[in-house]
Amino acid sequence: MNTTSLAVSGMALPIPLSTFKTIEYMKNNQEFDVVIVGGSYAGLSAAMTLGRSLRSVLIIDSGNPCNKQTPHSHNFLTQDGATPEAISKIAKSQVLAYPTVQFLNDLVLSAIKTKAGFEVSTNSLNPIKAKKILFATGVKDIMPAIKGFSSCWGITVLHCPYCHGYEVAHKNLGIIANGVTAFDLCTLIQHWSDTLTLFTNGTSELNEEQNILISKLNIKVIETEISELNHENGLIKSVVFVDGTKQDVEAIFSRVPFQQHCEIPIQLDCKITDTGHLEVDFFQKTTIDGVFCAGDNTTPFRTVSSATSAGTKAGAFINMELLKAELPT
Repeated sequence: MNTTSLAVSGMALPIPLSTFKTIEYMKNNQEFDVVIVGGSYAGLSAAMTLGRSLRSVLIIDSGNPCNKQTPHSHNFLTQDGATPEAISKIAKSQVLAYPTVQFLNDLVLSAIKTKAGFEVSTNSLNPIKAKKILFATGVKDIMPAIKGFSSCWGITVLHCPYCHGYEVAHKNLGIIANGVTAFDLCTLIQHWSDTLTLFTNGTSELNEEQNILISKLNIKVIETEISELNHENGLIKSVVFVDGTKQDVEAIFSRVPFQQHCEIPIQLDCKITDTGHLEVDFFQKTTIDGVFCAGDNTTPFRTVSSATSAGTKAGAFINMELLKAELPT
């Protein structure tokens, strides 16, 4: 068999010449085995798995990741401390080294189910046909109406101690939350710092039992409403209250509400969980046949490693479904 080679991470991979003919066909046609909507960690991971399975794959991404402000990513083997952008660039370059995978910088406008699979429309292409579709579109965080909060989000206003706790350990930390969420964060974050203040941003909704435990943890509770977060380029200096007083802090942990970044899976009748995530099984399959979802849109555990793992799983199972469909009858 005639072959050429493809350099991936310093290795020469034998690629049949017929594969390049397939790629040339893909450039002139808009039919793919799989369309992946969302080109971050989960989407790229799935694309690599599918590309290595010799599937024709199109990744469509609009270039608006939720972690675009985050200066460093942590707790991900081999990339600890790298920027999210740097990790994505490396991943994209490695994935697109496989000629079975293409990338389109565009916004998906709709997807409809057909007898043969799906038809996807974007700002620039209509229609793109696919046998399967994977949504790795993440979620959109909804910022509270506190001046400076969104500017500090991902920098010194943090959502995950496993991603960022080590870097702010033993510092003067705060929590902006109330009720059950406040209690959960207090019991979690107290492990990283002995100097911790809970800002309930209004009357506390903690019950007596919760207040007793928080007091035993030496966590100060301030109920005064917050006016703004005083910061410099996202580096928080203090919490400023409506009465003009302030409290110095070096970092804050908070959980904000979210919405699905892409509503097309909902329009396809994919089921949503009580927490607002897209419901998937172990293999990232939704409640609609042929539709898969992976990454932050399916789970509250928002880490690079979990998104990457979910993408790999989704890619492998999508290929298994395609293989079964191709078996002779």
